[in-house]
Amino acid sequence: MLKHLSIILASKSPRRQELLSLMGLNFEVVLKDVDESYPENLSPAEIAVYISEQKAMAFEAVEEIVITADTIVAIGGEILGKPRDKAHAQEMLRMLSGQTHEVFTGVTVIQDGHLNSFYDRTVVHCRTVSEAEIDFYIDHYEPFDKAGSYGVQDWWGNTVVERIEGSYTNVMGLPTEKLYKVLSTIG
Repeated sequence: MLKHLSIILASKSPRRQELLSLMGLNFEVVLKDVDESYPENLSPAEIAVYISEQKAMAFEAVEEIVITADTIVAIGGEILGKPRDKAHAQEMLRMLSGQTHEVFTGVTVIQDGHLNSFYDRTVVHCRTVSEAEIDFYIDHYEPFDKAGSYGVQDWWGNTVVERIEGSYTNVMGLPTEKLYKVLSTIG
C-alpha cells in the first residue's frame, strides 16, 4: 500500500530488511558509520531512541525517507547490547535464563530533515536453560549481531521464550505496527 514511497533503510540487519519487505515496502539499504555511545543517565527507551536519532542525523541531507532503528535488551537495570564474544554471549544468556526482560526498539523516520522518533517496549519471559543449551545455541546460531545475544525468530525464540507481552516484531528489531502508522501519515 505504501509502495510509492522512496525509502532508505539505514540498517544492515537482515531481520529489519525482511520485515520491511513483508510490509510491502520498496527500499534500498544504505549504511553509514555512526557512534553508538550514549549518555549514561538515559532510560532504556531513551537510549534506543537516542541511538536511532544519531543514526538518522547522518542522513539529514538525503531526499528520500530514511528509517533508522536501534534495539536493546534490558534486565534488572542492565543494558544488554550485542555480545563481544562467546563468553559475553554466554554471560548474557545466563542472565536471561528463567527471567523476564524487556526489549526496546527506538525508531526514527527522517524526511526533509525532520525527525519523527518513537519506541516500542515488549516484555519477554524465558524458561530456565542449561549450560549445554546455551552452548548449543551460541555454536549453532552465532547470535553475535543480536542485542541480548538471541533472536526471537530462531531456536531461542522457539524453545526458550515462553511468552511475550507486546509486539513480536519489536523483539525482532523493528516494531512494524507503529512504523506503518508513521509511514501512512507520510504516504
